[in-house]
Amino acid sequence: MAHRLPLRLLTWDVKDTLLRLRRPVGEEYAAKARAHGLEVEATALGQAFGQVYKAQNHKFPTYGLSRGLTSRQWWQDVVLQTFHLAGVRDAQAVATIADQLYKDFSSPHTWQVLEGAETTLRRCRKRGLQLAVISNFDQRLEDILVGLGLREHFDFVLTSEAAGWPKPDPRIFHKALQLAHTEAAAAAHIGDSYRCDYQGARAVGMQSFLVVGPEPLDPIIRDSVPEEYILPSLSHLLPALEQGSAPGL
Repeated sequence: MAHRLPLRLLTWDVKDTLLRLRRPVGEEYAAKARAHGLEVEATALGQAFGQVYKAQNHKFPTYGLSRGLTSRQWWQDVVLQTFHLAGVRDAQAVATIADQLYKDFSSPHTWQVLEGAETTLRRCRKRGLQLAVISNFDQRLEDILVGLGLREHFDFVLTSEAAGWPKPDPRIFHKALQLAHTEAAAAAHIGDSYRCDYQGARAVGMQSFLVVGPEPLDPIIRDSVPEEYILPSLSHLLPALEQGSAPGL
């Protein structure tokens, strides 16, 4: 690993690190279906969404950009397949629902900022650190962050749709380092995914902090991630930096 330099850049995952949905996907889909006269169980929709999203990511990675899709088309197809798998065969009705859901998930009202996020970002800024986003999100992220009052904390927002590669692909991390004019040895990444965030950042020579929440740690994570790089909440980041996990701060 490259020799550590004084920390200059912190990059951030967004979903389930800085913000989360106000309610689960299945509940959002079910509520929108009811508004259009369809009764579908939220649990069935949630389970169907998990299967469809995984398959769609595998078949059309990075929102299908290489196959000529837009992220909007990609997401609308996910919604159509989700409802179909949950037993809804009225494709015309679901198409209307899909269009509305795409707009709803673009709105800051569908999301909520996680506790400690804004305070932590503000304090990191006060320390003179560059802050940036590296997220497997689509083009809607900028407006969501603006609407939630978080965009002002970041020098730039790099999504997988804009970069053309999703985390943990090293190219998206290298692109962020290039945009920040910073070496990997002077950067750290914060996120909640062991594979995409922690391992992805470490693979390019960055430090990485894993946000794990209050739940018991997976044994693989417990054995693989040094304790000083595990964050039970965002409020633990600054103490971790102060304790020397990030040399030179």
